[in-house]
Amino acid sequence: MTSSPIRTMLRPRRVPGRMLGRDLGIDLGTANTLVYSKGRGIVLREPSVVAIDSESDTIVAVGKEAWEMIGRTPSRITAIRPLQEGVIADFETTRRMLSYLIKKASSQLPFGRPRVIISVPYGTTQVEKRAVMEAGRQGGAREVFLVEEPLAAAMGAGLAVEEAIGHMVVNIGGGTTEVAVIALGGVVRGTSLRSAGDALNRAIQAYLRKKYRLEVGERTAEIVKIEVGYACDPDPVGQTEVKGIYLPTGLPKAITATAQEIKEAMEEPLNNMVLAVKRIFEQTPPQLASDIIDYGITLTGGGALLHNLDRLLGRETRLPVKVAHDPLECVARGTGHILNYMGTASRVALYRA
Repeated sequence: MTSSPIRTMLRPRRVPGRMLGRDLGIDLGTANTLVYSKGRGIVLREPSVVAIDSESDTIVAVGKEAWEMIGRTPSRITAIRPLQEGVIADFETTRRMLSYLIKKASSQLPFGRPRVIISVPYGTTQVEKRAVMEAGRQGGAREVFLVEEPLAAAMGAGLAVEEAIGHMVVNIGGGTTEVAVIALGGVVRGTSLRSAGDALNRAIQAYLRKKYRLEVGERTAEIVKIEVGYACDPDPVGQTEVKGIYLPTGLPKAITATAQEIKEAMEEPLNNMVLAVKRIFEQTPPQLASDIIDYGITLTGGGALLHNLDRLLGRETRLPVKVAHDPLECVARGTGHILNYMGTASRVALYRA
């Protein structure tokens, strides 16, 4: 008896056969999308933004070019982030974005539609998984497989996820932070919270609005975070100029924000991340917890680049914490690992329709 598509999709299965050279791994993130091509490595790294002309219903720009249009477009052009907090918020735009990226990544590859592995946040629902797979198929993929982001991130960080050893990964993206304990090719304990890079940006915007009555855009908040954002122990002389709209007058104004102020602005979402790590560690079986005490916590995702985040987590958990090499690429490299070693990575849990 044939299983229903949804039930089969949610069951980890070994992928039959060998992936072909044209096949792709996609880190479909809220903030950025990376595409890995077997044999070539990461070939695309673009913001997950699409600019659409509403009059002609055509795509004007995708990726970096579209990201630069946010807040600057005429009325007929809308810059859209089709994924919100790790899930598809606009299916049609996501499909069109994937179609664009798949075609661009496959332009120099052998003829034919590629098979694709797409990463999804831990805890993604059945409906959300089905939406991602359908968007991938309609976007040009011949067959779509899903892998949970913390598992792919651990593989991309070089952790031996298939062994009977517990590893803790904290993958901090734009929309979600995922905390997972991984062993034997799967997630043993895990959680996903909607407190990540975007939440830090919103916290900075709210702080500047409350303290200085200054309204700033999402891009400005992101730049401030990168320049003077510290999870703890901020640079005592760190500061940056912030430009925005002064709400009492509606006129432009520039203020100077210090690293200490931005650290205070981000405290609530950072505390949520720390609490999630502590809760997962408390739920971890004793033997795996012992492994984590020995091997520590690995930080991946773009949010891992926040200054002193490893120091904050180490101080709060009393565990060794390290930032993976090039953490922004870990999930994409993990999908590439699956593509390259599919024949031997039989324990890695994938989902398929």
